[in-house]
Amino acid sequence: MQADIFFEARDVVGESIIWSSQEKALYWVDIGGKRIHRLEIADRRHDIWVTPDFPTSIGLRKDRGFIVGLRREVCFWQPDGRFEIFAAIENDLPDNRLNEGRVAPDGSFWVSTMQSNLNADGSPKDMDRASGAIYRIDPSGEVTQLTPNEYGITNTMGWTRDNRFLFADTLANAIYCFSYDPNAKAISKRRTIVESFARGLPDGSCLDADDNLWNCRVVGGSAVAKFNADGSLLDLVELPVSWPTSCTFGGNDLTTLYVTSARFTMTPGHLAAHPQEGSLLAVEHAGRGVLESQFG
Repeated sequence: MQADIFFEARDVVGESIIWSSQEKALYWVDIGGKRIHRLEIADRRHDIWVTPDFPTSIGLRKDRGFIVGLRREVCFWQPDGRFEIFAAIENDLPDNRLNEGRVAPDGSFWVSTMQSNLNADGSPKDMDRASGAIYRIDPSGEVTQLTPNEYGITNTMGWTRDNRFLFADTLANAIYCFSYDPNAKAISKRRTIVESFARGLPDGSCLDADDNLWNCRVVGGSAVAKFNADGSLLDLVELPVSWPTSCTFGGNDLTTLYVTSARFTMTPGHLAAHPQEGSLLAVEHAGRGVLESQFG
């Protein structure tokens, strides 16, 4: 499979890319750049909105607009509108921040936390503990903590059709599988399905129509790894960027894999030699995806 640069976003940390089938457009966040992107794939029309804090995730809402994770709060937002706070997470842990977030099949919004690796100006901040957890936010606004605060850099969220929940810890270089009970709205029985994979570290992912996990391999991995839901490697897509961060299937037939990337922590010398870092990539005919769930 051939991966091509689709748009030179120059993101500090591109993340949480989603496909809006109604608009025929991609949305994603740049955490370090404090901005939200919209890109129409037909004519490459590009819009940017500045955010009031680090944006960490974005999802579609049934009642128009989006649900957005910022550094500490989850907000409702419409393009050119205000960010309206809907839920606050971990007010008792001021050194933590939100990271991954995704709308679940039941219309709730799941977010995860981590010890912040960002200073106020967006520069790297050292981490010294694993204090992240997973939370479920119901459309009513009720917040439920689903795991203890025991994860490093929380990434990847995917729900399979046979009620498994897939999740990753970048610092542990591990991808986990939980049993998911949609009635109890809970996860349990964690097991590790991918451990110490040699290419980079696990970042964001998406599931395809066959419940295969397409996982971006950040920190020099330069690839998207395709695993089945049991953790067996099925394919490896080589990329022209070294820090791929998040991916989704889009296009009219949901067969193009779009991949965000980052230039976080990279030196000016490296970026001068590799200006494509932080770009949005496209991999045609990679597989077939599924439509994004909507909050509400």
